[in-house]
Amino acid sequence: MVFTSTLITLFVNDKYGPGEFKKFLLGKYFHPKSEERIFMFLDLKGSTSIAEKLGERQYFHFLRKVFSDVTPVLLDTKAEVYQYVGDEIVVSWNLKNGLKNLNCIRCFQNIMQLLKDLRPSYIDQFKAVPEFKAGLHVGRAIIGEIGVIKRDIAYSGDVLNTTARIQSKCNELGASLLISENLLNHFPKNHLSFRSMGKFELRGKSEALSLYGL
Repeated sequence: MVFTSTLITLFVNDKYGPGEFKKFLLGKYFHPKSEERIFMFLDLKGSTSIAEKLGERQYFHFLRKVFSDVTPVLLDTKAEVYQYVGDEIVVSWNLKNGLKNLNCIRCFQNIMQLLKDLRPSYIDQFKAVPEFKAGLHVGRAIIGEIGVIKRDIAYSGDVLNTTARIQSKCNELGASLLISENLLNHFPKNHLSFRSMGKFELRGKSEALSLYGL
């Protein structure tokens, strides 16, 4: 019985992230609830050209190594992995964890530094070097269990769509990291040197949004 319970706990933690088993037992997600959260969409730069150069099988191993290598950084900065979508990682924080020690910013910075340090090993193994671009935003999202044949924990809300749109502006603006003014206003004043990138009309948004780069 103990062995089975341990396996179930490990399975849930592996699938949904550390600490989620207790939330399942308590039925936290059975009834949808609204939470204010920080989201970051991490997208691999130049993924199409890398995939073409490596081929499908080798590119899969490349992605698996990248995701494995950045996991300690995600854990260290209290990030919760919501989804792996192709070459993209969607991560989230509650406000307390995301703002503490500027975890949501440090997460991206530390990932970039880590991949820079690992550059020689990636070149040796894959002849390609991973680098991410990212968008960060904050807002309210609905979280709850969803699905019948395959149950999952899902977030929904404008904050996710907006974060994705912010990330999509990185190439256009020549930025590796873009954050919304909404999130910037949560940071301590004069603590980080962000530069204004201007106001932009994002698809699906009725009002222009001010974006900042680090």
